[in-house]
Amino acid sequence: MTSNSPVIQVDGVQKSFGSTTALAGVDLAVEGGTVLALLGRNGAGKTTLVRILATLLTPDAGRVRLAGFDVKRDAPVVRSLIGLAGQFAAVDATLSGRENLELVGRLYGVGRREARTRAYEVLERLGLLDAGDQLVRTYSGGMRRRLDLGASLVGRPLVLIMDEPSTGLDPHARIELWGLIDELVEDGTTLLLTTQYLEEADRLAHRVAVIDRGNLIAEGTPDALKQRVGGDVLEVRPTRSADLERLVGLLDGLGSGQPVADVRDERVTLPTAQRVETLLMAARRIEEAGVAVADIAVRRPSLDDVFLSLTGPGGAPPLERPRQMPGESPASQAPEFRRATA
Repeated sequence: MTSNSPVIQVDGVQKSFGSTTALAGVDLAVEGGTVLALLGRNGAGKTTLVRILATLLTPDAGRVRLAGFDVKRDAPVVRSLIGLAGQFAAVDATLSGRENLELVGRLYGVGRREARTRAYEVLERLGLLDAGDQLVRTYSGGMRRRLDLGASLVGRPLVLIMDEPSTGLDPHARIELWGLIDELVEDGTTLLLTTQYLEEADRLAHRVAVIDRGNLIAEGTPDALKQRVGGDVLEVRPTRSADLERLVGLLDGLGSGQPVADVRDERVTLPTAQRVETLLMAARRIEEAGVAVADIAVRRPSLDDVFLSLTGPGGAPPLERPRQMPGESPASQAPEFRRATA
């Protein structure tokens, strides 16, 4: 592998489970020292892709290389280069934080003294040194999340895979975690990130890839993907969630794209190239229809808008041979992966 080669290279990867196609020929390339955020609906193929990257699944076709090593042929070497942190803290609550980290170090094949040294370094870096000898069952949720991240760092990985790392964290703990991720990337770690918080992807990722129905349908920088939405976005929040679909009908034909209902956030968004005219016409239609709204405004597009426009009703067609990115892994795989490194 040359110095200019991607740390992660995925070429034409396919994977099926019976009659279900999980990956339909994915091509990705991830440069070293960068963050890739992989977005997709549940069942889109993210987990399958990351499990292949972590050597937990074998692709039916295609090739995956990490730092020049084939994940199938050179699986033991690849495992030594990867750290994996899942959605939930995969740590033993009956052990102390230090004991957890030393145990993981031993599973990585590190000697007892070196494991103790690395555990100390990780605890210090994550701000857990004072709590290192306390049982994990006494830790807060944020502390457990940091310890779980620390367990994936004991092996000093070249690539860190994080599956929804801030799930269940309060805003303060989430911002703290983002700061730690920034430090890791500044030190040269390559990060594969899956997240349900699109603002997290916007904040952390150098590039974003969107996968749908096993196909990579979009990739690029967050700003470049936002430009695909087309100018600004009209956002309407009805007083009653039952009026979401009615608003979709009222806004149809007003903007530069199709209105999309976001049931989770109880809003309807519409891309528009003419912010003032669209806002006035939408307000007029809504008022004439007698639909009560809590808020209506025009704003710049976000990654949420990109995601909804790409994976809304009917999804989107795959791009032709897109280049760049992966990321995701269930927490249940973390212990299995860590054991496999021993």
